[in-house]
Amino acid sequence: MFIQNAYAQAAGGQPAGGELFQIGFLVVLFGLFYFIAIRPQRKRQKEHQEMVDALKKGDEVITSSGMLGKITGIDDNYIVLSVTNNVELKFQRAHINAVLPKGTLKSVGVE
Repeated sequence: MFIQNAYAQAAGGQPAGGELFQIGFLVVLFGLFYFIAIRPQRKRQKEHQEMVDALKKGDEVITSSGMLGKITGIDDNYIVLSVTNNVELKFQRAHINAVLPKGTLKSVGVE
């Protein structure tokens, strides 16, 4: 008696051109993600692979675990590191983090 009937208004259509904006936004978002995340990671992977491929006997290296040593043996997948007198350890080549300048091991007192 005191409440009046409420009637819904007819639904209006969406404005034209929204689909093209959404597609453009997704393309721009993917491009931004590519340049911020994917491209730099691929560049780092390529640089690391080149460094690992260039390893040779006598190089002074540091492993990903922080172990310093001189390469005394090398094959396709593994390297042998001399870490101190009469102590040699075998590591996968991929776990070499960096090649150190010659003489680094002497300067830190490893050899």
